[in-house]
Amino acid sequence: MTLLTRPDAYGTLIDPTTLKIQRLLPGPIDRIWAYLTESDLRRQWLASGTMEMKVGAPVELVWRNSELTDPPGNPPEGFGDEHRRTEEITELDPPRTLGISWGETGGVTFELEPKGTEVLLTVIHRWLPDRQTLLNVSAGWHAHLDVLAARAAGREPVSFWDSWADLKSDYGKRLPA
Repeated sequence: MTLLTRPDAYGTLIDPTTLKIQRLLPGPIDRIWAYLTESDLRRQWLASGTMEMKVGAPVELVWRNSELTDPPGNPPEGFGDEHRRTEEITELDPPRTLGISWGETGGVTFELEPKGTEVLLTVIHRWLPDRQTLLNVSAGWHAHLDVLAARAAGREPVSFWDSWADLKSDYGKRLPA
């Protein structure tokens, strides 16, 4: 097992407000692209919702994190059963790059690169405006990508919310204040 597929593959800051996190996933690239762009597959690890494949098109994201794993674990205080947002595709080069606006942050870019029979997925989340957002987003991407890695490998993922809580604490120790 390579480092990138292990649950301890933590994200890093590539500047003070930008997180980069990677996973090496079983390919081929079109399969992983489908996990990013097709609602039925994306809902298994992140969020469902419609996505028209063109720059400027809206992206509906519907998170139901308690449905990602069985058992789901205990959601932290302040997190509901469902969260919805509409974002926009900002960059598109199928099946290699997908950029999406992301609320008040600078957006998220997903990059796919074939590595033999595997695919390196790089997620870059820009302009995380404060430490609380940075810790929530870091733990969130890590936990969501662990679910994706498990699903793509045909394994059952660990409890999402329990993992998220542990990861938020870990990122609090790892990332500079």
